[in-house]
Amino acid sequence: MATRSSSSDGALPVVDLAPFFLAGVGDVDAARSRVTEAVREACMSTGFFRVVNHGVPPELMARALELSAAFFALPDEEKAKVRPAEGSSSAPLPAGYARQPAHSADKNEYLLVFNPELWLNVYPAEPAGFRNALEECYAKLTALGLLIQDILNECMGLPPGFLAEYNADRNFDFLTPLRYFPATSAEETNGIYAHEDANLVTFVLQDNVGGLEVLGSDGWVPAGPVEGTIIANIGDIVQVLSNNKFKSATHRVIRKPGAHRHSLAFFFNLHGDRWVEPLPLFAGNLGEAPSYRGFKYGDYMQLRMRNKTHPPSRPEDVIDITHYAI
Repeated sequence: MATRSSSSDGALPVVDLAPFFLAGVGDVDAARSRVTEAVREACMSTGFFRVVNHGVPPELMARALELSAAFFALPDEEKAKVRPAEGSSSAPLPAGYARQPAHSADKNEYLLVFNPELWLNVYPAEPAGFRNALEECYAKLTALGLLIQDILNECMGLPPGFLAEYNADRNFDFLTPLRYFPATSAEETNGIYAHEDANLVTFVLQDNVGGLEVLGSDGWVPAGPVEGTIIANIGDIVQVLSNNKFKSATHRVIRKPGAHRHSLAFFFNLHGDRWVEPLPLFAGNLGEAPSYRGFKYGDYMQLRMRNKTHPPSRPEDVIDITHYAI
């Protein structure tokens, strides 16, 4: 079922995924259809929704956030050790710890975790249990991504299994624990600038500080913490495939005075070799011209990664999906 949140979080759509974990209980097919319709509505409006009964244990979510906070509270020199050896990684963003440079508009530090099966990760020795919590979260959020991908496939009216085959490689996904610094003044509150995610879908776990906001038709809407829930938003890949029928969610983080904000973001990605362009179902078959020229996802990711490795001082100079707009 889908409901509207009754909290002060701006009433984001709340999607209950329980029907997808219950086989043979009541009219499951009808319940799943209602969920699919709720996700479709959310994706056509803001691209943001909140999921409950998502299969990620609440105690795991709480433990991962608590251990993440303990890691970021370590001295800077200890955190700096959690990096690959110089020259050992060719990735544009190496696994491990990093902090936004001083001139960046974003004010946060983060730990980058790739698929554990790739053996690319650099884990901190402290706090104890952090690695296990991250890898458990990675596995659970991967499973959630596969489920949401199947729901999106139905939402978009695609042939059964289309997105599962198109996006079968899980080696480009990554998990990022983040810590945002407290606001330094009423004017200096940006944690991460307003942007859209490049990927297919993102999941966010957050502490009780708040600050995540999504752009709606009437302005910025808080997407604050609600215990046990996960924020989901679709990214540029879905927007391009649907030729703008589904919306890549514009969002930002506003820092609060006197408090660090902790979150974990999981990016359910696409393999870098995949070609991305509006699908005929949404462009040619409807008599509409495509809104984007085709591109290889890895090329777009390189441009987006440059936003991180060489961040522009002005948010308006950041590269986004309009780079490929027709």
